Amino acid sequence: QVQLVESGGGLVQAGGSLRLSCAASGSIFSINAMRWYRQAPGKQRELVAVITSGGSTNYTDHVKGRFTISRDNAQNTVYLQMNSLKPEDTAVYYCNADVVRLVMATKFSGAYWGQGTQVTVSS
Repeated sequence: QVQLVESGGGLVQAGGSLRLSCAASGSIFSINAMRWYRQAPGKQRELVAVITSGGSTNYTDHVKGRFTISRDNAQNTVYLQMNSLKPEDTAVYYCNADVVRLVMATKFSGAYWGQGTQVTVSS
């Protein structure tokens, strides 16, 4: 199976920075797109940033210019550098990855989620 484990969340003052990490492990053949989502209390989960296996990135308008997504393919890890944080960035942040597993010479593709990490930005 595949596990995604996030780390790096916490409490920070407005204007501060945090760096989230998400490491994938298990029976991984390859990973295509990796994403960060967030969900604030009472709101729907929203896509924050995405990075392809080739390194192309895209961001929601709410975080452009402040957040940077990156990945280390050798370590199966995706990062989210969050700068100039605002109280409205407070949410549980989840990583998501499109993983290809190789089982008995057959490839299986699936989307996997981490357990989430809390980010709280105080004003």
